[in-house]
Amino acid sequence: MSDAGPERRGIGGRLLAGAVLAAALITAIPAAMAQDATPPAKSEAPPLKIELNRLEPAGEACRTYMLVDNSRGPALKSLKVDLFAFDTEGVAQKRLAVELGPVQGKKTVVRLFDFAGLACPKIGRLLLNDVLACEGGDATRETCLERIEPATKTSAAFDR
Repeated sequence: MSDAGPERRGIGGRLLAGAVLAAALITAIPAAMAQDATPPAKSEAPPLKIELNRLEPAGEACRTYMLVDNSRGPALKSLKVDLFAFDTEGVAQKRLAVELGPVQGKKTVVRLFDFAGLACPKIGRLLLNDVLACEGGDATRETCLERIEPATKTSAAFDR
């Protein structure tokens, strides 16, 4: 019994170890292949917060105050956006291209512009339709648009 037992345990143990190893490899290979198939995670760019801070009458126009919070991002030489003003009924009223740059890195600025011929109480929503230009560092129109987080302190909504 002492001679037969160790041989069986040795061969059986080796067979069991081989089976366990084979099962582990069979399981690991598809998992590794699935990891290779997933796209790499994109880098987390810091948010670029743009806040519709104030609307005030300015003659026949509505003066718009935009707060551009780049407190966590790199400097932007240019940040030109395409905006649409909608009335309180949701109908597009005015389109305006606005240069919000330059914006220094790690800085917040306020930019003013007017929606000519549009009374402030008629503005129910401001839409950030697109980013027309974004220059600075490795910024592109697309990456800037992804970074922008719109907010409002006015009765008018502001979104993208």
